[in-house]
Amino acid sequence: MAITPNIWFNGNAAEAVRFYTDLFPDSHLIRTVHYPEEGLLDFQKELAGRELTIDFSLGGQRLVAINAGPEFRPTPALSFTVSVGADDPAVAREQIDTIWAGLSDGGTVFMPLGEYPFAARYGWVEDPYGVSWQLTLADPGRSQPFIVPSFLFAGDRTNRAEEAIEYYTGVFPDSAIGTVARYEEQTGPAAQGSLMYADFALTGQLFVAMDSGVPMDAAFSEGVSLSVACADQEELDYFWDKLSKAGAEFEQCGWCKDQFGVSWQIVPADMEQLMQRPGAFERLMGMKKIQIDEF
Repeated sequence: MAITPNIWFNGNAAEAVRFYTDLFPDSHLIRTVHYPEEGLLDFQKELAGRELTIDFSLGGQRLVAINAGPEFRPTPALSFTVSVGADDPAVAREQIDTIWAGLSDGGTVFMPLGEYPFAARYGWVEDPYGVSWQLTLADPGRSQPFIVPSFLFAGDRTNRAEEAIEYYTGVFPDSAIGTVARYEEQTGPAAQGSLMYADFALTGQLFVAMDSGVPMDAAFSEGVSLSVACADQEELDYFWDKLSKAGAEFEQCGWCKDQFGVSWQIVPADMEQLMQRPGAFERLMGMKKIQIDEF
């Protein structure tokens, strides 16, 4: 099983993926799936034959770029923490500065790159495509993935980070809660004892979550969703039951939302092969939860 972040782009997914794979070290394309030439809905017809999804890897983290329309965009509620480390501190500093320069050129800086009480060098930026990144120098001696998806619970979801972590680790196998740091006092909207930082593993993959200590309206959206690759219909039914909690209006083509507002795609692991079958795209567009036998 794998949980893969999917990023929604407004018709420029191929351009964005080229930007990321040129900027980040140890990065490459995996595969590209195209829209069919026929059978599209009216609002999709201008995308006929163009890229539908692009699988790519940045520093070992697999991501999927969705090439669609202006319906959704990423928000800071689901960002990507990049931990830059090297045997030579000067090399690490040069690398983080290079990545920062690329992401911030034409983007929006939330927290400038610099020294903070919690990190020797850290910055938070929204890149020109609207995707949020947190860059930090890796702690010496601490082994962690280069890129980690990071949940920010803000607005009316502030103070729910711990509830979400406990829920997710109860849903997914091979899961555990790791480092936990709490607010020692009320900090903005974050209550005393809520999560200033926590990391946790789902299916052995590392994630981060925190409650926002400043007022902000960042909400989870379909702009960054998480796909769960399921071995069979039984597994798909299980995760759909656990993660589809926000109502039928958020369900389409295997997409759903949980009680925290996070968007999930609950899909068969062999989805690419299923989509090669005649009429597969039209059948998919008519589904909410995916029914494998209907392909």
